[in-house]
Amino acid sequence: MIVNASNPPGLRDRKKAATRQAISNIATRLFVERGFENVSVAEIARAAAVARKTVFNYFPRKEDLVFDREEEVLELVRQALAQRGRQAPVHAFQALVRALVESQHPLLRITERPVQFWRAVAESPALTTRAQELQVTLADDLAGMLSDAVGRPRTDPAGRLAAAMLMGTLVVAYGEALAAFRENRKPMKALVGVLERGFTGVNVALAGTPYV
Repeated sequence: MIVNASNPPGLRDRKKAATRQAISNIATRLFVERGFENVSVAEIARAAAVARKTVFNYFPRKEDLVFDREEEVLELVRQALAQRGRQAPVHAFQALVRALVESQHPLLRITERPVQFWRAVAESPALTTRAQELQVTLADDLAGMLSDAVGRPRTDPAGRLAAAMLMGTLVVAYGEALAAFRENRKPMKALVGVLERGFTGVNVALAGTPYV
């Protein structure tokens, strides 16, 4: 959970966040071990020592137990854009991604665990569909934040193009890094190589707009 440093969460909020994270961790482990379709919400609740209703209170859909970091991603972007100063919004987004890579943030860290996670996603039609839906949703949200940052309508085609290209770059770069890990190549080198190529393309495509 991402919070504003000037408004830290209280004890109740921290307990709720810890419970949510514990449920998600247990669910993800079971899905990776046995497959998404082979694990019920009731089994997850028992393993987490909570009621089945509690699971649904935190995660309305079973797929949400797997993809539970959407708000964290959006909050990171919001903060980067809000704190960018005179930096163009696309460049601020790119700087955020570079910082996450350099700091080995869990969102972009390539180890055996995410390889297993995405293998489980690929083996589940429901999770594959949900992953594709989230890519579209995140691109739409990013387009809105970029256009807001430059005072343009959320339907602005340049903002939508920037968001689509940035999201596409992330998806392809991350996929290439996972492939590199499986093939005993250097995953971070593969990740950064695709990222920088994609970022260059975005900057060229958006030249002459306030986004860059």
